[in-house]
Amino acid sequence: MDSIIEVQRKLLPDLLSIMQKRYHILRTIKFMQPVGRRSLATGMSLTERTLRSEIDFLKDQNLVEVYSSGIKLSNEGMEVLENLEGIMREITGINVIEKQLSKKLGLTEVIIVPGDCDQSPWVKSELGKACAVRMKRQWKEKHIIAVTGGSTMAEVAGELIPGMQSEKVLFVPARGGLGEEVHNQANTIVAKMAEKAEAAYKVLYIPDQVSGEAYLSFMKEPMIKDVISLIKSAGMVIHGIGDALAMANRRKTSAEVMNVLNEGKAVGEAFGYYFNEYGDVVHKVKTVGIQLEDLDSTKTVIAVAGGKSKAKAIRSYMKKAPSSTILITDEAAAIEVIKG
Repeated sequence: MDSIIEVQRKLLPDLLSIMQKRYHILRTIKFMQPVGRRSLATGMSLTERTLRSEIDFLKDQNLVEVYSSGIKLSNEGMEVLENLEGIMREITGINVIEKQLSKKLGLTEVIIVPGDCDQSPWVKSELGKACAVRMKRQWKEKHIIAVTGGSTMAEVAGELIPGMQSEKVLFVPARGGLGEEVHNQANTIVAKMAEKAEAAYKVLYIPDQVSGEAYLSFMKEPMIKDVISLIKSAGMVIHGIGDALAMANRRKTSAEVMNVLNEGKAVGEAFGYYFNEYGDVVHKVKTVGIQLEDLDSTKTVIAVAGGKSKAKAIRSYMKKAPSSTILITDEAAAIEVIKG
């Protein structure tokens, strides 16, 4: 495959360029369908005239169907798109970027999806799909999977499907609630994951951030104590990586702590820990659930974060993350991390 692509790159560079353009059009239609020409052209930064010509070609090839409600992929178009995935990774060099990023961050495995979450929201769905596929490769009977909250984790939940051993999998929230939108809370996400995967789940109805006194009080409750025990014993942990100040705002952090974060130049956050660009812990929130020190080598840890704007956060957290961590990110974030 590599040699054929290299020959094509030298002898028929225009062919590869056209293939990439049409692949991106098909991929964008998949996530926006049914979509009108104007919306599609705007989303892809193409002129309507250029797009009209491409859509006419794809229609003649029976790859798309055009309705009054918009453009959709045909069954044949969906099949072609799936077959192109591996080829496009070679053409765009994503496989090479994965190796470069793995080496830079000292990780054994990095998975990159094309695009930039910041520019194309549907790229986040691709992150969710990649994470769901990676999870299914490794979950086992009686496996406990701990999951944090956030919009990226919600996308992962939407991509899960049942498996042979799903009924013996137990999903648990990795932490308490942040008081954010209900559909992005860890409790809601584990319930959705369990529903999609036809598995079991437990919830933890306590705040993510508590005082020492409140924590001791909560831990006296048998049901809460049991769920915390399950969370700590999870064999797989799925989590996001947050921008430090954005996460602090979501937690409704006090002005005093915000000053600490600003003075410490915090850029990344995970599990209630705030990191500067060197990976030093600037501040630690007393959270209920998994702590950074709980992520030992016996657990499969999958971190999912994308978008060029998340590059600093990813880079800072990975300086403290277990070396066994599997990072799933997008192309824009990966390139920015490598540059840094």
